[in-house]
Amino acid sequence: MIEKKWWMQAVGYQIYPRTFYDTNQDGVGDLRGIITKLDYLNELGIDLIWIGPFYRSPMDDNGYDVSDFYDVDPMFGSLDDAKELIEKAHAKGIRIILDLVLNHTSDEHPWFMEARSSVDNPKRDYYIWQKGKEVEGKLLPPTNWGSFFEGSAWNYDAKTEEFYMKIFSNKMPDLNWANPELREEMFKVARWWLDQGVDGFRVDAIAHLARDLSFTDSELPLNDHGVAPDWGKFSNREELFDYIHEFNEKVLSHYDCMSVGEVGGGAKIEAGVRYAGYDAQAFNMVFNFDHCWSKGGMDILNDDDKMIVDVVQLKENMAYWINGMKDKGWLPHYWLNHDHPRVISQYGDPEHHHRLSGMMLGTILLTLPGTPFIYNGEEIGMTNVDYESIDDFKDVWVKNNAPALLKKYPLELVLRHLRRTSRDNARTPMQWTDEVYAGFSTVEPIQKINRNRSWLNVEAQEKDEQSILNHYRRLIHLRKNPEYLETLVFGDFALLDPKNPDVYAYTRTSSQKKITVIANFRPTTIKFEHQAKALCLSNYLDTKLNVTELRPYEAIVFEE
Repeated sequence: MIEKKWWMQAVGYQIYPRTFYDTNQDGVGDLRGIITKLDYLNELGIDLIWIGPFYRSPMDDNGYDVSDFYDVDPMFGSLDDAKELIEKAHAKGIRIILDLVLNHTSDEHPWFMEARSSVDNPKRDYYIWQKGKEVEGKLLPPTNWGSFFEGSAWNYDAKTEEFYMKIFSNKMPDLNWANPELREEMFKVARWWLDQGVDGFRVDAIAHLARDLSFTDSELPLNDHGVAPDWGKFSNREELFDYIHEFNEKVLSHYDCMSVGEVGGGAKIEAGVRYAGYDAQAFNMVFNFDHCWSKGGMDILNDDDKMIVDVVQLKENMAYWINGMKDKGWLPHYWLNHDHPRVISQYGDPEHHHRLSGMMLGTILLTLPGTPFIYNGEEIGMTNVDYESIDDFKDVWVKNNAPALLKKYPLELVLRHLRRTSRDNARTPMQWTDEVYAGFSTVEPIQKINRNRSWLNVEAQEKDEQSILNHYRRLIHLRKNPEYLETLVFGDFALLDPKNPDVYAYTRTSSQKKITVIANFRPTTIKFEHQAKALCLSNYLDTKLNVTELRPYEAIVFEE
């Protein structure tokens, strides 16, 4: 038997603070905005909030480029606001976890400013520096490694005539975790926030803390940017687990806190167990992205617009992790975060079946084993952007890639690609009302609002008993009901008809109950037979116990 912890039974909610709610009317969300909306979150039923980074930052990458880990950026408020938020959330039984950025800092962080001042500076080894290579009289980066934000994983610093490593933006130099002094500084940051009362961390980009310190070129083919996309040079490397164990030993094990690492895509169960096994002495859970692209989302720069959800692949990816981690480690579940498309645009049908497909997706998320995380706006079915200009996009990834894309593809194709894949899709202001700025602010927001705020907003859904929002509330209530909690949170999971190309169906079984969940991913009626004893929840009002077919996006929770 596993030891049951508070975070296992929690329902999480991710907040992207800059576009959640603006209280000082400057067009940017703030910490007081989260405080203001605690009653809304409490009524939704969540009891755990993951807040995106609000540390002091130049905002090159929306706050993930930290210039001071111990202060709140004035954009979001003050340190007193952060402390008040923690206190008031706790008073409502809501825990708070923060994004903890361990891989890099901003190039405006005092450490880096010292590090680049001279090759002899004591902070120099806090970062990763190498001399360039002279090839035919031209200075090239130390290796041919590519970065996640395109181009080289290295950036030249003219003052000291060396390159520093940066696997994301040029303004986000990577920290050197091979340096014990640097590790202690980062452990100190984590302890400080835990001592302020936060309940844990979502640890950003955790898979990348260790590097191939031989700094040898990759043998992979070079891409269009002239670099090798060889993530193995700085992802999931053996030394990484030593760093995580040390973090657990010196920090996490001393607090009743929750930790969830971001591992990304392509990791295997063996890695998952090392990151978050019950006996791993590492993290409590890890996020992976394998289920996020079962619609070919990144492969759409072509004239064929007929993309449909690969339901079999989606089921296989999720079942791989659920079954593979069974009795070995705990899992978080989510449909999207701040880096992904809106799930209703990815796997639902916002144009023709907005309400039904939004309810269907919520039904799956909140009946899976593990700890579910809702992304802000998901509970009302917020959609991808409807931007009609490249200039509307703020994502640094878009700014880095759009010029090259426009040289190869027509504008409309590039726009379609960005409207489906850009990180801006999840970062538009929360749609609270039908007002011109969606009730988010009284001034023009930092990010352009979707036009559908006129009908797609919290206020409208509060009034509609059959809205997506109220369906999420019912689902959370069902999940937390003592009669069903043991089954829905801790019960066994088994797919039904795993090769069915249209229907996602599974059972949740405990010694107390057996629950069956059936969901149609199509906008058409699909033949599917099931006979049940009792109905727990459905997104249609007239669902029968004897099912012979599923209506468009029908999602049913049965008790057997």
